Amino acid sequence: MSSEALPSTAANGESIRIGTRGSPLALAQANDVARRLTAQGIASELVIISTTGDQITDRRLLEAGGKGLFTKELDEALLDGRVDIVVHSLKDVPARLPDGIALLAFPEREDPRDALICRHEADSIEGLSMGAKLGTASVRRQAQALALRPDLRPVLLRGNVQTRLSKVADGTVDATFLAAAGLNRLGLLHEAKALMPLDLMPPAPCQGIVGIAALENVSERTRAALALLNHTESAIAAHAERTFLAALDGSCRTPISGYARQVAPGHWAFLGEVLSLDGRKRWRDEAEHLAHGDCVEAALTIAERLKSAIGGSLDALSHA
Repeated sequence: MSSEALPSTAANGESIRIGTRGSPLALAQANDVARRLTAQGIASELVIISTTGDQITDRRLLEAGGKGLFTKELDEALLDGRVDIVVHSLKDVPARLPDGIALLAFPEREDPRDALICRHEADSIEGLSMGAKLGTASVRRQAQALALRPDLRPVLLRGNVQTRLSKVADGTVDATFLAAAGLNRLGLLHEAKALMPLDLMPPAPCQGIVGIAALENVSERTRAALALLNHTESAIAAHAERTFLAALDGSCRTPISGYARQVAPGHWAFLGEVLSLDGRKRWRDEAEHLAHGDCVEAALTIAERLKSAIGGSLDALSHA
């Protein structure tokens, strides 16, 4: 998928200004939204905004302020009227949005799995060499990998998809995990040696989902345009998974997975998981046979059950 900005197309009314980060993946996602708008006869243009999260590459986000570092400047652009909508990788969006901003559309979810990237011919995490260096900035991926392979040596690896692929290729690290969704959107899924089974490595809440945000009092024209882009099942999953994250007061400091999936027409399941940083402790709960309207309530219930099993606050897990 090309990451070059698309030109506006003729349409009734002014074009919709789409705020986006400037990474190749962010541009691919924003251009996909622009294409979807074009297909509805609606003009749009991209406005590239640099975020603090993009500028910090030498430490984990939790040490610099959390995942909101990828959204702060985009939120500001919405609030001061420089853009009409913003396109997010929803897993990077804090569980609570700033006042006046709402998520109004969720295009169809991509593959939620994690992809294993490694230098050698291993086609599974079990096939990595003893003591292999695992590059990641995700505490969830680190904890889940250590739960499966305690001998792995985690090292910090930040940067966009291409940067992380290059660090594996040049031997800086032996392996890493990337979202299959991002690789798919960039046409790079062939770089993956394996896709991790969801029962072994449940995804971060909203992994693979793009969220489109706007002001709560956005124009009816823009609201109607976004409604055309919304995918019902993806929206159900997004609301349930973000509810789960908020109920746990989840941040990038704690290894958390939350995954809502439709197992049959009209039937859903929700899985929640919390781990210690070293992967030695793992708490998981799941609800099945849910109607779609019950997903949010199930997510809340599972969050409360996990907190009870852990013993209350998740803060201690952030320092395990």
